[in-house]
Amino acid sequence: MIPLEFDRWFTSKYRRTSSALTATVMVVADFIGLMLSIAAGFFTVKLYHIAINDWGGFSFWSFLTYWLYFPIFVLIVWIMHLYPGVALAPAEETRGFATASLLTHISIINARYIEFGTIDSVYVAYVVSFLFSVIILMICRGAAHSIISFTKMRGIPAVIFGAGHTGRLVVDRMLKANRIGYEPVLILDDDPDSGDSYRNIPIIHDTLLGPELVARYNIKMAIVAMPNLNQAEMTRMINYSVSAFRYNVLIPDFFSINNIWMSVRDFGGVLGFATSHKLKMYWNIAIKRILDVGLVVFGGIVILPFLLFIALLVKVSSPGPVLYAHKRLGLNGKSFKAYKFRSMVLDADKKLETILNADPRLSAEWKKTQKLKNDPRVTSIGKFLRRTSFDEFPQLINILKGDMSLVGPRPVTEPELEKYGENAQRILTVKPGLTGLWQISGRSDTDYAERVSYDLYYLQSWSVWIDLWILYRTPAVIFKGKGAY
Repeated sequence: MIPLEFDRWFTSKYRRTSSALTATVMVVADFIGLMLSIAAGFFTVKLYHIAINDWGGFSFWSFLTYWLYFPIFVLIVWIMHLYPGVALAPAEETRGFATASLLTHISIINARYIEFGTIDSVYVAYVVSFLFSVIILMICRGAAHSIISFTKMRGIPAVIFGAGHTGRLVVDRMLKANRIGYEPVLILDDDPDSGDSYRNIPIIHDTLLGPELVARYNIKMAIVAMPNLNQAEMTRMINYSVSAFRYNVLIPDFFSINNIWMSVRDFGGVLGFATSHKLKMYWNIAIKRILDVGLVVFGGIVILPFLLFIALLVKVSSPGPVLYAHKRLGLNGKSFKAYKFRSMVLDADKKLETILNADPRLSAEWKKTQKLKNDPRVTSIGKFLRRTSFDEFPQLINILKGDMSLVGPRPVTEPELEKYGENAQRILTVKPGLTGLWQISGRSDTDYAERVSYDLYYLQSWSVWIDLWILYRTPAVIFKGKGAY
């Protein structure tokens, strides 16, 4: 595509290049989220008073008077770099909201104590409000991202440098995810064989076009995705083109290191990127174990009647045991039996070989994913259990036994391990999880390369915040049932 054609294409689609509108939408979403969390705290405490027949105390609607503290919340969120709220790692966003909400609630509680000098039920309401706040704020942020993605507001325009594998991968991820916030509008690459467009994004064969694009269209973001470009050409392109943009992102050439907590170290003027394997640290292992046991014990008690009902359905729907134990590899390659509600007929393993030998198409599908989308061995109740992932609830037993964790890489079988290649041993350095990035990112609709990338990202970027975010996302994925079979 030539610049003149791009001019007509761009001006017909994009009316803004600033992040101001995006930031405004996020501020409005945060305001709604904070007020809803305060309302939830007041409502919960008010219900308690009504339950004990105490109709006095504070008025539920008095929570509206505390909107005056919202500027404090916005200031803290801004300091945590959560505005304009684009291209944020979910774990980073979760941590930022937890910190901002905690400091805001502490500020309100301290201000009330200074003013009134007494402790009453309103203080309890704010403690409850904080417990609700992170989830409600994340829901409101997610709704804001969806509104921006599915309306004519669109995302913030960005120019991609590089039409090769890395550049196209970046474009794919930006178009797929509604949380990115940036929208690819142009790809620059000097290679004439890279084509005229990719996924309807124009390609212009001139990487020095940056200054003209900034002057004519006021595009502020450039993403450089050319990791194989030699140093001299990269330096020239950055100095004469990329530097014209206000914001730049460089996609590195070390994809085996995916760590969102990566920091910079200075070695006498030589900069290096520092990372750490946090799940090798004893205190982090202890925190993760406490989180596992606490949530499983509390949540298990709550859902126990539901689990007993599922067990009854499995028992009466087909002959055989309620639970099925399958050999999986755990921490350091140690094998264990992973429990599931039985979703197949008896002797399913023996029948698999017959099915694969009779149908080459099913055999190819099994070799690719180790799953069959329409598996004839699955029972009627088993289809429902698999679609909702309810069949995996018995793995709570594995978590209590210490074989698994609530969140982690997908538990694999020994034959599957070969598909992980050189990354196989890294996957086995932590306990497998009941849920994880793979499970909330498409599940069986993803291929092994994507599964490995998700698992490596989790291993290298682990923090308690990413575990909490995955747990927050899991119920919605289960409800949709996408990629589960």
